[in-house]
Amino acid sequence: MSMERGSFAARHDFDALPLSPDVDVRVAQFSEIAELAGMAHRLVPGVQIGAAELERYFAFDPQCLLTFSRKGRLLGGMAFLFLNDLGHDALLLDEICLTAPQTRYLASADQDVSAIYIWAIAATGRGIAGLGKASAHLRQIRFRDADCYAQPATVAGREIMKATGFEPIASFQPDLWCYERPWHRRPMRMPGAIIQARSYADARH
Repeated sequence: MSMERGSFAARHDFDALPLSPDVDVRVAQFSEIAELAGMAHRLVPGVQIGAAELERYFAFDPQCLLTFSRKGRLLGGMAFLFLNDLGHDALLLDEICLTAPQTRYLASADQDVSAIYIWAIAATGRGIAGLGKASAHLRQIRFRDADCYAQPATVAGREIMKATGFEPIASFQPDLWCYERPWHRRPMRMPGAIIQARSYADARH
């Protein structure tokens, strides 16, 4: 995951980020891909994703590329790999080429999305405020059961990971961070829940 230029001081769970009214976030159009690729190369050091690669994955799954804009001016974008079970395993085992992943690792329209890999974020100025609407995009039925993964490539990217609930995890993939969706987390054992559980158990005996 890569991102440059933009601060992210406030700390929020990725799924609880505010929806900024100033930034429009939508699925990209094919005609915008070259500009998005150019922006990524300008803003993110060492980025290896070019327009041809983005076009290939966009053709496979148009939902994988979002644009951030304000008053019609492009501020940046965000690219994802929606992985199937095979791709999820390959990610954790470092058996997937993340700069040019094979489509057999990607979830097709009739497959469950097992994991979401945040391929890149490139945004200028206020563009980073589009993250809230991007996270809302990932709460659609097709994506909501998938945890999110990323590899921060810059200091700014690492700060965003820390600020939005991502944590480094143990995996064969170097410097892999994971954001566990809130509905996957084990609930806190509150006294009321314990009492209710006991009552249910008593009712069964």
